[in-house]
Amino acid sequence: MPNRLIHEKSPYLLQHAHNPVDWFPWSDEAFAKAAKEQKPVFLSVGYATCHWCHVMERESFENEGIAKILNEHFVAIKVDREERPDVDRLYMLFVQLATQSGGWPMSVWLTPERKPFFGGTYFPPDSRYGRPGFGAILLRLTEAWRDDRARIETSGTAVLQQLSEHAALPNGERIANKEAWDTAFNGFRRMFDTQLGGFGSAPKFPRPSIHNFLVRYSAETNNDDALKMVLKTLREMVKGGMNDQLGGGFHRYSVDERWFVPHFEKMLYDQAQLAISYLEAFQITREKEFAVAARGILDYVLRDMTHPDGGFYSAEDADSAADPAHPHEKGEGAFYIWTKSEIGVALGEKFSETFCYRYGVRDGGNADEDPHGEFGGRNILFAEHTLAETAAFAKMSEDAAEKLLDDAREELLAVRSKRPRPLLDDKVLACWNGMMISAFAKAAQVLGDDAYEQAARRSANFLHLHLWDDGRQILKRRHRDGESAIDGFLDDYAFVGLGLLDLYETTFSSAELQWSIGLAERAMELFEDRESGGFFSAAEGDTLLRLKDDYDGAEPSGNSAIAILLARLARMTGREDFRAASENTLKAFTSRLEQMGTGVPQMMVAHMFMLGKPQEIVLAGPALPEFASIIRDHFRPNAIIMRAEDVSHPMPALDGKPTVYVCQNFACQLPVTDPQSLRQQLIE
Repeated sequence: MPNRLIHEKSPYLLQHAHNPVDWFPWSDEAFAKAAKEQKPVFLSVGYATCHWCHVMERESFENEGIAKILNEHFVAIKVDREERPDVDRLYMLFVQLATQSGGWPMSVWLTPERKPFFGGTYFPPDSRYGRPGFGAILLRLTEAWRDDRARIETSGTAVLQQLSEHAALPNGERIANKEAWDTAFNGFRRMFDTQLGGFGSAPKFPRPSIHNFLVRYSAETNNDDALKMVLKTLREMVKGGMNDQLGGGFHRYSVDERWFVPHFEKMLYDQAQLAISYLEAFQITREKEFAVAARGILDYVLRDMTHPDGGFYSAEDADSAADPAHPHEKGEGAFYIWTKSEIGVALGEKFSETFCYRYGVRDGGNADEDPHGEFGGRNILFAEHTLAETAAFAKMSEDAAEKLLDDAREELLAVRSKRPRPLLDDKVLACWNGMMISAFAKAAQVLGDDAYEQAARRSANFLHLHLWDDGRQILKRRHRDGESAIDGFLDDYAFVGLGLLDLYETTFSSAELQWSIGLAERAMELFEDRESGGFFSAAEGDTLLRLKDDYDGAEPSGNSAIAILLARLARMTGREDFRAASENTLKAFTSRLEQMGTGVPQMMVAHMFMLGKPQEIVLAGPALPEFASIIRDHFRPNAIIMRAEDVSHPMPALDGKPTVYVCQNFACQLPVTDPQSLRQQLIE
């Protein structure tokens, strides 16, 4: 019999809808039941493509004995962290402070008043891996609640106070100075792997906000080392198994130090941010490999991650069935890995030898290079040899070798598409779609591809149709299966607003600019801390403590994104309230910027935009495709680009001709009507 989760839309919650556990979704009803029956709450948080969440479900939540203990002694609540980041953020902070680690699945025990008193991440059903068994923990906590409840409740109150104190920021009375940029750069230089790229050791996670900061730091200070760190990282990543060599797009992270063995799930937010990293690298260097990598990501998203009406799906799982006859027997990466004989059958001997040379395929598999030994006899595709080396091996020209490899990848992709696919988390999230709109808009600008502009437009239209509540003037967070739900959080407003600004600078449609302005205004009403500066991640609601997120991890923080959005809008509109709110956010995080810059690289980007030399470029008159192309030929991180119709003061076209006004460092040059003069002004 299904439990209450059967009525939810989240793929993660639906995965647990047939557990014997009497699950509740996060709701007042669940806590009312806990209060009435005087039971503690067991809160389990995860997401649909989380490998260890699947493991804990199979081992514990499908276990009748464990379910009986949970149902008798606890009220069990299941939360999708991607739907409710406010719940996840608060209780993850508790788990991190209590255990010095964090991750998913997250397991937290609460009083009926929602105060945490015990927590951790994955628990095996019985004691193993040095971890206590889940069943034994439940029994001990049941006894403690029965015998020592007063102390637990007192502890919960004290914990909440500690969380509040930990999350508090010192009063920000000034903006950090530019020396913070140097401190952050030096921190990243110490972390940088000079041999294999990336920052830190295995496992290696992509963190594109670091790239965003370093390329801007390089542009601002002429420091070539900052740029070289990014380019090295991007080159090494694209060669590795973490890059899907057949289908495009990047897996979540590499378990080893050389980007070879991935954790095979694919997240939309990684695709969006890495696409921008590769696009900016191409803008700066004009090296083809970066444009190819960006196209691989974007074309993967269009092919496999796009709703028929234009929104973008959230993720693909790491696990899938290796054998269609046994769909429930799933393995990590089964969809992506190959035996050499499978490749030989698909391509024939002549083509397969060249392909296998290029992509590191071995007769017995390259599993000996897998530190975890999960893929015995099979191969993870990675670019072991360059195109030039492969052409020499095959005794053909590079053009011929490239054509052969392109055809081989298409053939193998068609074969792979017939395999059982990993689970698709097909919910559409506002914030991640905002990131992806930015990526497609910037791709249209940098690569000149109209298909990418259309993809960005379609997603923006999808969000406006399905996730914008015009009556309440509220952005919803999630759409799935015909239902839009959950009032949006700060990151939803900030990233959709930024996506719309990037789309405006691509199409110059005033509608996108006006909606971005409206989202910024609404975000200030719902989330801004007008007394101390900065923005709360959630509006007033049903979590105990409103937090100001600032860590730029796998996703940049909402505060970093809103600071950039407001700073850009302030320059575009001249509005003092936008400028002040952005500045007050930077003031609130001055201590983070100066003392922990490596934790807030995207906030550092906002800081650099605010303190750097501004550039405004205004286009007047008829359509200006040639002029726009000249402007986009170079990386201009401090520039805003507008149509004259959207500027608050007159900037007319001269003699009815296309005209460009270039203003730098608060001084405007003479308007120009010919491409050569524009190039000269932009160089100067």
